[in-house]
Amino acid sequence: MHAFDAQRHAFKALQQTFVVDQDYTFHKELGQGAYGLVVAAKNRKTGEGCAIKKITNIGTKKILTKRCLREIRLLHHFRGHKNITCLYDMDIVFEPNNVFNEVYLYEELMEADLHAIIRSGQPLSDAHFQASGASHRAFMYQILCGLKYIHSANVLHRDLKPGNILLNADCELKICDFGLARGYTPPGQNPGAPASKAAGNAGFMTEYVATRWYRAPEIMLSFANYSTSIDIWSVGCILAECLGGKPIFRGRDYVDQLSQILNCLGTPKEDALRRVGSPRAQDYIRSLPIKPRIPFQQLYPQANPQAIDLLGHMLCFDPAQRISCEDALKHPYLTVWHDPMDEPVCQTKFDFGFEEEETIEGMKKLIVEEVAQFRQEVRGQSRGETGARRQDTLPIPTRDEIINSPVHEDAPANGATSAYTRPAEVRPGSPMMEDPAEQLDHELAARG
Repeated sequence: MHAFDAQRHAFKALQQTFVVDQDYTFHKELGQGAYGLVVAAKNRKTGEGCAIKKITNIGTKKILTKRCLREIRLLHHFRGHKNITCLYDMDIVFEPNNVFNEVYLYEELMEADLHAIIRSGQPLSDAHFQASGASHRAFMYQILCGLKYIHSANVLHRDLKPGNILLNADCELKICDFGLARGYTPPGQNPGAPASKAAGNAGFMTEYVATRWYRAPEIMLSFANYSTSIDIWSVGCILAECLGGKPIFRGRDYVDQLSQILNCLGTPKEDALRRVGSPRAQDYIRSLPIKPRIPFQQLYPQANPQAIDLLGHMLCFDPAQRISCEDALKHPYLTVWHDPMDEPVCQTKFDFGFEEEETIEGMKKLIVEEVAQFRQEVRGQSRGETGARRQDTLPIPTRDEIINSPVHEDAPANGATSAYTRPAEVRPGSPMMEDPAEQLDHELAARG
């Protein structure tokens, strides 16, 4: 696995040198994410497309090393589910001194992300984000199927947004980017451990990126426990964006984000308000005038009433009142397509024990072991077992259409689009890491 093996070749892209499997030729640049660069490549022998993600600077910061280890382990664990991006292969390129600072992931190549589709201005019908024919699934159904599988492994994604929902022209959908995922303990599974203290949740608030528009309010308000409901909130925000063509909550900062949520959902009930862990935030909410809830039907008058009902069950201020993935899949809006045989659960709970390793060298050793194990298990398997192609189609915007399409003044400033699809020259800068609850508290204190 050294850089100058005969099994590899090098090319320049995104102002970096990629050292990849000799069977793959460079096709085009796809973009840069928070901690990696992505290009599209083609297999010389089969013509099959592939997204090659180069994860850089692994040995420079603990947070980057841990995120790389977390992502490759989760992609390995979830490999094979049709609504989660498929990891084909992994590679480590060692320097002559046997040191490495880069890891290459060979992943399923998709054509666009949901943010690009919404931004392009294409109308999204019920058929798109409900389902597309008796034997096919589309946006909402597929997101929930993938999320059910993730949650059943005791994993919270924590970063669901349109940019992390990848699509093909036939409406095939994949959830990607598990670098911010955490574990949790479902109620009753370990009565002695609160959900927020479960394995994998050490430093639950750390590494949160600065895109706040899809983040559940309890993350900002320091609720005692966190559960799968934080991902359901994000899915509700995605559904609302599909219905309205723009994000439903577009806060300029944390206080404004909270205000927009309260202006829409109304004043929280006392039971939920008592669970707000930040005294300053609790006092702030109590100081505001009592606000009524704005009906979602008023915000989206053209929407399917059943979609509005599902949205109402997802976007509840109180996380305890939000619908679960299982119940959402049975909701009347999707029940026609609901098929338990098509909605499997993960048979093995994900082990976050590696999170206890705190040294860079220890984590890098675990990365090497993970790559070796992955290769032993999956190399040589077929790279196309993702199910039959769908007959319905969704127009995918071209590169020029995405670049030149109108952008709302309040369009996402950071991290709203997947690095797999966004042209490099219009990618936003990497978001800052911060603790949402501390940031909200700081902003409220600054306002006096």
